[in-house]
Amino acid sequence: MTVNAKQDVDVTVVGAGPVGLVLAAELALSGATVQVIERLAEPAEAMKAGSINVPTAEALDRRGLLAAAEQVQREVLERVGPFARKTDDQRPGGRQPSGDQRPGGGRRAPDSRFTGHFAGMVLDADLVDWSDADLSAHTAVAGARMVPQRELEELLAGHVARLGIPVRRGVEVTALEDTGDGVLVGTTAGPVRTGWLVGCDGGRSTVRRLAGIGFPGTDPELTGHLALVDIADPEKLANGWAWSTRGAYRYGPQPGRVVTVEFDDASADLPHARLHSRGGTPREPVTLQEVQTSLRRVSGTDVTLTALRAAATRWTDNARQAAAYRSGRVLLAGDAAHVHSPFGGQGLNLGVGDAVNLGWKLGAVVAGWAPDGLLDTYDAERRPLGAWVLDWTRAQIGVMRGDAKSAALREVVADLLSTRDGTTYAVKKISGADQRIDLPGDHPLIGRYVPDVWLKDGSRLVDHGHGGGFLLLDRTPDGTFARLAEAWAGRVTSVTDAHTTPTGVLVRPDGVVAWASDTTDIAAVTSLESALHRWTGAPSPSPGHVPVG
Repeated sequence: MTVNAKQDVDVTVVGAGPVGLVLAAELALSGATVQVIERLAEPAEAMKAGSINVPTAEALDRRGLLAAAEQVQREVLERVGPFARKTDDQRPGGRQPSGDQRPGGGRRAPDSRFTGHFAGMVLDADLVDWSDADLSAHTAVAGARMVPQRELEELLAGHVARLGIPVRRGVEVTALEDTGDGVLVGTTAGPVRTGWLVGCDGGRSTVRRLAGIGFPGTDPELTGHLALVDIADPEKLANGWAWSTRGAYRYGPQPGRVVTVEFDDASADLPHARLHSRGGTPREPVTLQEVQTSLRRVSGTDVTLTALRAAATRWTDNARQAAAYRSGRVLLAGDAAHVHSPFGGQGLNLGVGDAVNLGWKLGAVVAGWAPDGLLDTYDAERRPLGAWVLDWTRAQIGVMRGDAKSAALREVVADLLSTRDGTTYAVKKISGADQRIDLPGDHPLIGRYVPDVWLKDGSRLVDHGHGGGFLLLDRTPDGTFARLAEAWAGRVTSVTDAHTTPTGVLVRPDGVVAWASDTTDIAAVTSLESALHRWTGAPSPSPGHVPVG
C-alpha cells in the first residue's frame, strides 16, 4: 500500500468499545494526540458483560469516575433486586428452582458484596472471609462493581468527549503498512498516517490479521446465547442456572435475561454449525427464533419468546491468545489479543487492564521520555494474566458439560466452594483483588494494584491522581522521598502524609505499585531512585516540583 499523507495523530486506536475508549483516554492524559476509529456507525446495543471487577472499578476511580459508576450500580440494583427477591421464593407446586444454587445452599438477592459465580455456581457472600488481606485492601469501589458493559461504554464515551478525543464511526480499516517511523492505514474514509496503531477491534480483529500476528489456541465445543427477551410463559423456566444433557441455561438475574449454553461434539448440528452452513457469519444478527430454539433445546420445555428487547449476542468457548501483543508499531489490546468464553466475567476486565497498562507506556514513548523498549513490558506483564484467564474459563467449561463425568466433577467443585477457604479463593480470583505482576523489589505491595490508602486529611491517595501520571506517597518526617522526586517534575505527583507505614509508595499510572518501603534509610532512598529511573525515565531538565499535602 502506498499512501501519501502527513501524520494525523500520534496514535490511532481501532475500536470504540470500553477497551479502546479507556486506552484513548489514558493516551490523551499522557499528552499524546489520539483518535478512535470504529467500524460500527452507532454504539452496539447487544447485551454483553454485566459487571466489572475490582481493578476495572479502580481504574475508573483513579480518573474521577467512581461516583458515576456508583450511580450506575444503584440503578442496576433497583432493576434487578425486586426480580431476584421474587424468584428466590419457592416455585408453585413445591418445585424449587435448580439454578443459581449457592454452594452453601439457598440464594440471595444481589448486594454490594459482589461475588460472581464459577461455572454457574453462585458464590455465597456469607461464606467469604471479607477480612482477607487482599479483599479488605480494596473496598472503596464496592459500590461500583455492577456496571454493565453498555452503561460502562456510555460513561467512558463521556470521559473521552471531555478530553476532546475524536471518535470517527462508520470507518473500517482495510490495509496497513508499518514504515518503521509510523503506520500507513487504509480505511474506508481514506488514508491515515499515524505514529502508532492499536487494535482494540475484538476477537476477529482486522488489525491483528493485517499485521500478520498469529492467534493460536483451542477450538470451540459449545455455542452460547445471551439475550434480553419478553417471555410468554416464564414459569416454565427455573430461575438461575440449570443443567441438562443438552447443555445449560440461566434465567435472571433481571426479568427477561436468558443465557443458553449448548454442548455437543464437532459432528453435531450445533447452532454455529447451522449458521455457517447457511452462509452466515458470526456477525450475523441473532434472531428471536434462534434464541427460542436454543432455550427450548437446553431447557426441555416449549417456552415461548415473544420479542427481543435488545440485540442478542452469540458466543463460543473459542480460547486463543495472540502470538505477540506487539509487532513493530502495531499493538493489540482486549479481545484482539485474547478471546475466551464469558464464564467468570473476565473478558471485559482483562481488556481494560490491557488498556491502562499500555496507555501510559505508549504515551511515555510518544512523549519521548521513555525508550521504545518500555513497550516490551506490556506483553511481558499482561500475557501471563491473559493465559491464566483462558485456563480459568476452560476449567469452567469442563465443569459445566452435561455428561455424567462433568456432573460428578461439578459436585466435587461445589463441595469445595461450600467452604470458607474455597469461596474466598474463588472470589479473590474473580474479583481480581489478588492480581499481581512480577516486578523488582521484595516489599509485598510491589506488583500489586495499590490498595485503599486513606490520608490524614480524609482523602485517598488515588484522589490525587485523576489527571494521570505517577503518584508518590511520602510519609517520611522530613519529606525525603518527595524531595528526591522533584527531579521528575511533571511526571510524578508527590503526596505527603502523617508518619506511618508504609512510609513510601510509588504508584504507576495504571495503579500498579512500582516501589514501596516501610523504612526511611539510605537503602529505601536508593531503591526509590532506581525505581524512578526505571519507570519514569531520566530526570526532568528543570526540577522544581513542589509536593502537595
